Amino acid sequence: MKALLLSILLISTGNSVLSNEYQHGFSSSRTCTRNEYREEYIPGTRDNPGYIKNWEETVEVPCPGSSDSYIKNNQFDSNDCSEGTIAGGILGGGLATAISRGKDRWWVIPAGVIGGSMVGCQIDGG
Repeated sequence: MKALLLSILLISTGNSVLSNEYQHGFSSSRTCTRNEYREEYIPGTRDNPGYIKNWEETVEVPCPGSSDSYIKNNQFDSNDCSEGTIAGGILGGGLATAISRGKDRWWVIPAGVIGGSMVGCQIDGG
């Protein structure tokens, strides 16, 4: 009688381990696959003509709605125009200095620096 109860107890606890129940604290994973058709031409000779060997391969692909596809579709804009801003500001200030005369220099040079920096940023990709 004890052996029967022990075997029933072992069988009932063994089933819960093998039944893929959710266990708190463990991660789950999902793998998505797709079948791809492949061909390879095998060249031949005059006596033995060539042929085409074909087969299907199962390849792993990103699952729809996975975080990998979210990162690929929502990439950040990393355009940095700091070099163009500096170069454009220097060139704009230099050009303003060269073409201004007398009392106008106090406002033309800063305007040339600001305008040149904006143009330089646009040229640099910003």
